[in-house]
Amino acid sequence: MRAMLALEDGTVFEGEHFGSPGERVGEVVFNTSMTGYQEILTDPSYKGQIVVMTYPLIGNYGCNDQDLESDGPKVEGFVVREYTPRPSNWRSQESLESFLERHGIVGIQGVDTRALTRKLRIYGTMRGVISTEDLDPESLVEKARAAPPMEGRDLVRFVTCREPYVWDKGGTINPVPNRFGEEPTLFDLPARRFRVVAMDFGVKHNILRLLYDHGCEIIVVPATTSAREVLSYEPDGIFLSNGPGDPAALPYIVETVRELIESGKPIFGICLGHQLLGLAFGGTTYKLKFGHRGANQPVKDLKTGKVEITSQNHGFCVDINSIKDPDVEITHINLNDKTLEGMRHKKLPIFSVQYHPEASPGPHDSRYLFERFVRLMEERRG
Repeated sequence: MRAMLALEDGTVFEGEHFGSPGERVGEVVFNTSMTGYQEILTDPSYKGQIVVMTYPLIGNYGCNDQDLESDGPKVEGFVVREYTPRPSNWRSQESLESFLERHGIVGIQGVDTRALTRKLRIYGTMRGVISTEDLDPESLVEKARAAPPMEGRDLVRFVTCREPYVWDKGGTINPVPNRFGEEPTLFDLPARRFRVVAMDFGVKHNILRLLYDHGCEIIVVPATTSAREVLSYEPDGIFLSNGPGDPAALPYIVETVRELIESGKPIFGICLGHQLLGLAFGGTTYKLKFGHRGANQPVKDLKTGKVEITSQNHGFCVDINSIKDPDVEITHINLNDKTLEGMRHKKLPIFSVQYHPEASPGPHDSRYLFERFVRLMEERRG
């Protein structure tokens, strides 16, 4: 079946459909990861976006029910150069096409993803439409131009949980039974020493797994939860999660974060959580030209001088010069474009990073940040 991808600038790419038939609009972005497509598809931070994979061969190791970062795919569409219909991996439980079809995600293969990525790098991310139904280029371009821009959009409301819940799953050495039929072996996990309330703006499961593995009892609450409700759980620490959309479109959450800062509780923010802390500290955010999405972004720790290779997924950034509070210190910068990647409060037990220390997919260079959060809670408890 034929499929088309049209951009708001009038460019049209034709290819072959795979996954679910249909039509979807969204912001077209690219990800430079070589693997981890299932985690990317299910990352709630991609809500409202059509994802282009720059690596040319996708689908070769299939999909399974373990490598999920939420309850299912959140992307609007998926674009690849070449799809592999017959996966080969002992962990594979179904093909990528079957996974997309089962969840209603439109995919297109046979696209010149190098040309598409180059266009997005030069001109920035664009609104687009992917379709197997309407194959009229002019009609599709008009639909792309009529799509809502990412600026000003509150997409958190589409991905946050509806009710509070307790997360009680950690990591495993073997995520699924191996080829000899042996059951997964659990890590020797510490006892639940600290209670953490995680505000769900589109939280990835691996963040929750790592908090659990570090000895935390985790209560996940909706994004609309008030500071008073969060504190009513008597947490040792508060976690602000990743999520989609424009942070400036979330004033109701920013106000909650300001109140949580005043509580004096240890706070750890990742990605959107970092941006919301920046706004709560009086800073501003802006949209990046084409964002940072991939598993190979170099970030420098300004205190130690060490460089971490990080996994990232964001299209907005805190303006590095906008935070005037002398007690807020910049801790990390991106070595590619010198944008803000981390900060901490000098007097309060609060820190955040723009990148993803939980990776999934990606390197594990930054997992020490979860230990830092635990140490803050230990010090606070005395």
